[in-house]
Amino acid sequence: MQTRVLGRTGLQLPILGFGASSLGEEFRTVTLEEALTSVRVALDCGLNFIDTSPFYGRGMSEVLLGVALRGVPRDAYALCTKLGRYDLAHFDFSARRVAESVDVSLHRLRTDHLDIVLCHDIEFVEMRQIVEETLPALRKVQQAGKARFIGFSGYPMRIFKCVLDQASVDCVLSYNQYTLQNTRLADELIPYLQARGVGILNAGPFSARLLTNAPLPKWLKEPEPVKAAARKAAQHCLRHGVDLAKLALQFSLANPDITTTIAGSANPENIRQWVRWAAEPLDPQLLAAVLEIFQPVKNIGHTEGLPQNN
Repeated sequence: MQTRVLGRTGLQLPILGFGASSLGEEFRTVTLEEALTSVRVALDCGLNFIDTSPFYGRGMSEVLLGVALRGVPRDAYALCTKLGRYDLAHFDFSARRVAESVDVSLHRLRTDHLDIVLCHDIEFVEMRQIVEETLPALRKVQQAGKARFIGFSGYPMRIFKCVLDQASVDCVLSYNQYTLQNTRLADELIPYLQARGVGILNAGPFSARLLTNAPLPKWLKEPEPVKAAARKAAQHCLRHGVDLAKLALQFSLANPDITTTIAGSANPENIRQWVRWAAEPLDPQLLAAVLEIFQPVKNIGHTEGLPQNN
């Protein structure tokens, strides 16, 4: 698996990372065998950057990862978890909870240090707290040797410059904002991040199933014109014998300015399929046709978190 360096951290990460949200049964019921096998298959395939959070399965993802990684040399993988979001509407970015959350995650994951710790979905709280309380507390965790690098994650583009104009971090994670349909991460943010040496993590190449052949879930927040364009793109790809998800993944992986793109599944065959797709050349003609389909709805997204953070 090809690797890239994460900002100024020196971390060499695979261009395709393993997202462990599915291990927390965020999308469907998962058997213990599926969960454990998925992690081992990911590692065997070179997806040795693993992203999780105490929010995923309300701790279940971290616990199962701790079991799956038992016996695997700690230097064989890089591990990222998060803090601050613990349920759909439960957020706590206080300094006290920062310290507690990291210690709990270390226990669940059965490790003495984390490679990356991110403040999770900061758009749901006031940016002032993140800048003045959460990040300073996280720096203390870093200084104590419990986390090598720190940062934050979120969806609205506005939050990134808002925080980074006032504070420094090692990396950030953006999700669903660098896809076939939405490239705001590249259009609005990547040069800004590069100028500051901030590492760039991208999640959600399939945009919550929007860019797949799967039925669109009821909870998908994208506007109807975006959904309609995605169905049209999927049909166009099928007529050419290609899964839209393949093109979506290849598109995200191809950007050299993005260190890693994180995709998650508790289905080992999905992971193997992604690795095969990653090794195949991207079809430029098909890509051009699909981008043309998405042009009328390009960069249209949804509101996430507090209104003032969007």
